Amino acid sequence: MVRDSIFPKARIPYGTWGNSYFPAWQTSALAEVNIGQFAAESMSRIMGLRAVRLDALDYLVLGSTIPWHWKFWNAPMLSALMGRRIPGHHVEQACATGLQATLAAAAQVDTGDHDVAGVLTFDRTSDSPVGVFPERRAYERTMALADVWDNFGFDPATGGSMITTAGQAARKHKLDRREVDDLTFYRYEQYFEAKTAGTLDKTSVPLDLLNIQGKPLGRIDADLGVRRITLDSLRAMRELDTCVTSGGQTHASDGMATMLVTTAEKAAELSARPEIDIRIEAKAEARAFPGLMPEAPAIAVKKLLDRTGLKMSDMAVVKNHNPFAVNDAIFAKVLDYDWKKMNRTGCSLVWGHPQGPTLTRSLIEGLEEAVTLGGGRVLLFGCAAGDVGIAAVFNVSDRRAQ
Repeated sequence: MVRDSIFPKARIPYGTWGNSYFPAWQTSALAEVNIGQFAAESMSRIMGLRAVRLDALDYLVLGSTIPWHWKFWNAPMLSALMGRRIPGHHVEQACATGLQATLAAAAQVDTGDHDVAGVLTFDRTSDSPVGVFPERRAYERTMALADVWDNFGFDPATGGSMITTAGQAARKHKLDRREVDDLTFYRYEQYFEAKTAGTLDKTSVPLDLLNIQGKPLGRIDADLGVRRITLDSLRAMRELDTCVTSGGQTHASDGMATMLVTTAEKAAELSARPEIDIRIEAKAEARAFPGLMPEAPAIAVKKLLDRTGLKMSDMAVVKNHNPFAVNDAIFAKVLDYDWKKMNRTGCSLVWGHPQGPTLTRSLIEGLEEAVTLGGGRVLLFGCAAGDVGIAAVFNVSDRRAQ
């Protein structure tokens, strides 16, 4: 039997969350602002809309992966921008960052160190900085090594790129290109159905961009760069690697997401619906063999299920970070699970991948979906650079039914 919770004291108050829409790389004014400052201002805005007073916040966990101006100061700086003099720290693990930041906030609450920990995740792939690094052991004193795009294209442990891991994993699991195209098309249909139904508007918040004089630079009120796609167009796309096309992979984007983690007592006070109880039930991490990143999430989920005694049939909501459509096809094959049951309200394959906030947005959407369904377990998982898989189960229940 699964234990009650890995963080028994921690709760996520219903509704104390939200995210920006995710504009694709270089499609909005978000490409031209300090993303940390934008994230802090947006958290203030979102919490205000949720009727949450920021003076309740006593800790802040940041999650981002791409350097930004004044990153050295991290959480203390961004909390100061929100008018709070509170401590905090930074979490970074590529695509897993959004979930790791939430777990780190839960640990702060569970140990009793803090009562209300904010999670603020963000990244801007647009105009990412180029770093010049001193290398005393190299033949050059300094080397202009990397912006984020260099990291996407090169794994220093294997020499391969992210897309190479998708092709290798597809060959290992003998995936069928037609199934991967069908899956991709289905994911787009899920997203646009959720958009038409207004489901995305429950969690994604339109946000204004201002310059330092407070004048408007633009408004982020849609997932820019997302267009409808046809199955015929997917079939016609050239393979970049086995079963991988430009349509069957996500796109770089910019954005932020935020939520709170608190004690049970504070959750009842801050929640928009105090009867809703949200706990973090279990988590697992795993690492696939080199160059097989898309299969790592399936390994992590199998580890989680084996450890807890839970089954896939116990999950009311299943959501993941899927930078490649092959991720979902592999997961369905390894876990013997119908991929049509996953990502019913959208996923990062379609709405994009700004790194830090990707899994945070997926979690927010998953929790909202579970509440709409009347409760149940939410399984959230994804891959990350380094052939890492991460998974967690959240339990959503209604105290009135207990």
